[in-house]
Amino acid sequence: MCLVTGATGYIGGRLVPQLLAAGYRVRCLARTPVKLRDQPWADRAEVVAGDVTDEASVAAAAEGADVAYYLVHSLGSGRDFEATDRRAARIFGERARAAGVRRIVYLGGLTPHGVPRRELSPHLRSRAEVGEVLLASGVPTTVLRAAVIIGSGSASFEMLRYLTERLPVMVTPSWVRTRVQPVAVRDVLRLLVGSAAMPADVSRAFDVGGPDVLTYRDLMRRYAAVAGLPKRLIVPVPVLTPRLSSLWIGLVTPVPAGVARPLAESLRHEVVCHEHDIEAYVPDPPGGPVGVDRALTLALRRVREAQVDTRWSSAAVPGAPSDPLPTDPDWAGGSLYTDRRQAVVDASPQALWRVIEGIGGEHGWYSLGVAWVVRGLVDRLFGGVGLRRGRRDAHRLRVGDSLDFWRVEEIERGRLLRLRAEMRLPGLAWLEMCVDRDSEGRTRYRQRAVFLPRGLLGHAYWWGVAPFHAAVFGGMARNIARAAARSAEQEKTGGAGG
Repeated sequence: MCLVTGATGYIGGRLVPQLLAAGYRVRCLARTPVKLRDQPWADRAEVVAGDVTDEASVAAAAEGADVAYYLVHSLGSGRDFEATDRRAARIFGERARAAGVRRIVYLGGLTPHGVPRRELSPHLRSRAEVGEVLLASGVPTTVLRAAVIIGSGSASFEMLRYLTERLPVMVTPSWVRTRVQPVAVRDVLRLLVGSAAMPADVSRAFDVGGPDVLTYRDLMRRYAAVAGLPKRLIVPVPVLTPRLSSLWIGLVTPVPAGVARPLAESLRHEVVCHEHDIEAYVPDPPGGPVGVDRALTLALRRVREAQVDTRWSSAAVPGAPSDPLPTDPDWAGGSLYTDRRQAVVDASPQALWRVIEGIGGEHGWYSLGVAWVVRGLVDRLFGGVGLRRGRRDAHRLRVGDSLDFWRVEEIERGRLLRLRAEMRLPGLAWLEMCVDRDSEGRTRYRQRAVFLPRGLLGHAYWWGVAPFHAAVFGGMARNIARAAARSAEQEKTGGAGG
């Protein structure tokens, strides 16, 4: 049996079905198991609640496991994230050894050859240290060190895609001259699955990369060619530090500065494989690993066909609120502000639900579009995710999906959608949209915005934006009702005409 941590993340969410297809039984350790409830493979895997920093939950999850995948890190959780990563890796290794796990598999980052540890970015330094802690655990360990991962929805691919598509002329940081060795996500998954069967006497790190070595500038030009874009003019300048680079990336792409910074910092040094020893234990497929052009083509096709299984935003944004909505009627945790709206809808509950489940992304938020855009820009200026994350799927949501600057906390299909805010706020916020029928049997839309303030600033924030609620939330309720009625009328007209 395989234990998988990080199953709510980009790689973990794709690894689980691959392991199941290979015939393994899978157990997932997740802080919030409900996030995995709507995964297509949820009924075929065991999901247990726990955290890698909690010894008891790790011990319970590791019991009976043969292989344990470590796919988590605490980047962005605070200045002491390196200490948190170190402690979590130590706990995981100790509990895995005590449970008799025969192999740990860890996906880390490719570190530049010959660069002193102190000169590495905190992100790469921590990833390297985690690998060393796991290798010293006493459990045979496979550490896969990958650089830029190319796949639909990966942070690296999204950064590359939006930079190239939105900027025909780019003044770029000097790191665009850095040589990198990208690897296709399907090769990463193949190696992760294959590592489960490594001999017991193998315990080491392996460099992981694709067949192409090129500069980041060349990578952008290759993307432009694959996407059918005109040739891009790229002008590197030396003045953009990693911090400024991350802000620039955050402004142009959906990737927030907090996620972009470690990506930019990791490109300060050349990240190229110095060995391909993994092939001795997990043979290359016929034709070899996937090349850059094919990896970009496959990723772009899945984006355009809306077949993205997981995205970089599948994992919760570091520092974003994670507390569930305090729904207990006699909750006594302090002030809880609410804004309630409702409307009778001249459409079936099914038509109304389609509008609700399609909200956000390209469809927008059905009220004062400028206000939502401005709020998204303000959020990005303060290091938040803004509105550019969009949706994983244009029509269907599942628990755990990111939705612009919200996260799907609960969904009862056909009845309830609850979103939790991941924007920068002095408190916690939720938005609920419900479908039901009133006493006369008519379709009814109910909407509730909830805000739990944090300190005096939180109270001031609520009352400061309260004058705009009628336009934003009231307009939202009215326009969702109208959109559902319009959709129902179009279906009726189309059906009559057919």
